[in-house]
Amino acid sequence: MDYRVEKDSMGEIEVPSNVYWGAQSARSLIHFEIGWEKMPREIIKAMGILKKASAIVNAELGKLPAEKAELIIKACDEVIEGKLDSHFPLSIWQTGSGTQSNMNANEVISNRAIEMAGGVMGSKKPIHPNDDVNKSQSSNDTFPTAMHIAAAEEINHRLIPAIKNLRDTLKKKSEEFADIIKSGRTHLMDAVPLTLGQEFSGYVHQLDKALERINLVLPGLYEIALGGTAVGTGLNTHPLFAEKVAAEINKITGLPFVSAPNKFEALAAHDALVFAHGALKTLAASLMKIANDIRWMASGPRCGLGELSIPENEPGSSIMPGKVNPTQSEAMTMVATQVFGNDTAINIAGASGNFELNVFKPVLIYNFLQSVRLLADTCKMFNEHCAKGIEPIREKLNYYMNNTLMLVTALNPHIGYDNAAKIAKHAHKQGISLKQSAIELGILTSEEFDKYVRPEDMLGPK
Repeated sequence: MDYRVEKDSMGEIEVPSNVYWGAQSARSLIHFEIGWEKMPREIIKAMGILKKASAIVNAELGKLPAEKAELIIKACDEVIEGKLDSHFPLSIWQTGSGTQSNMNANEVISNRAIEMAGGVMGSKKPIHPNDDVNKSQSSNDTFPTAMHIAAAEEINHRLIPAIKNLRDTLKKKSEEFADIIKSGRTHLMDAVPLTLGQEFSGYVHQLDKALERINLVLPGLYEIALGGTAVGTGLNTHPLFAEKVAAEINKITGLPFVSAPNKFEALAAHDALVFAHGALKTLAASLMKIANDIRWMASGPRCGLGELSIPENEPGSSIMPGKVNPTQSEAMTMVATQVFGNDTAINIAGASGNFELNVFKPVLIYNFLQSVRLLADTCKMFNEHCAKGIEPIREKLNYYMNNTLMLVTALNPHIGYDNAAKIAKHAHKQGISLKQSAIELGILTSEEFDKYVRPEDMLGPK
């Protein structure tokens, strides 16, 4: 492999000739060969967005020559489009401020701009990674800005549509199942009737509330730290830079980003991301409930509950022929488990800032973006490969509904709790129906029982 020699404030270092990264990225690759987790593509794109916005605003404010800004903007567009992704090789496990990744972006944009200008890569002429690409910026405000841009874009463009699609499918199922009466279950035991549609309406409302909570946390993510520079004071920026660069990022992304009203908080803490991930964790809890219910109701085919039929997507066993498993539910519950773990990591990272800077930024945003990606993907897969194909098994639903002892609850207003309990216990002990039990005990006649115990009249207040 051919190498070129680049310089930074610590001296010379060899860099592969065919890459756009420079000296500080090369040092990071040596010192942080930890794990396989690389900086997410979403952060790389966000860096391109904020560097482009900064170049535009610096040029408008007379801080950067127009010809330099034009070169930087062209290189940033390639970063945003993903054309230069292979030149961002750095590990998540690096400096806690994300400084190496900020410099990785500065070096890649600088060297690509130099190449466009016909210059020599690594020369820092005509575009310097610090003086030009990083003008009016610090790693301490660029990386948290990239965190918020990436989080907001992924939630808006990936997660929310996936939740809505799953919610709409479950809503359609709820309406289709509106007339199917079934036995309820509480404590995993028989309970009073409801409709399958009512049961599914609970899942729909869980996702409606999840969307509400996610929309509630977005305003905090729209506040960006850019303009705070090193400690939040805005040293080395134009007085108008922070507001203007936020407006420019707003234009580029189409999302309502604003300059954070207090840059000290924006650099030193990540409460907005901790709060936002709480909404993601709650969504994960909802999805685990929904997935578990559906796989229990679909359990069988002969020795389980067998109330629902779900799509048969793949063979379920390497030894048991014909076995098919509820794999979409299993995947969804595993995703939920991972999100719960990510939440713990994010809580610790968010709580661990010291004085003017939180230095757990890369691990925090890595886990956050993983949660968004996993939740969006599992909603999409569950919707396409499970929810859309859910069908009721009416015979089994009717069997359970007609044989549940908890239909006796309808008798409470007529004969009292104690007499109703006698009927249920006698029926269970003798293995007979509630109606037979009521007649044997002399508490009700056949006609009275039929008058009072009507499952279709037990589905709401009367």
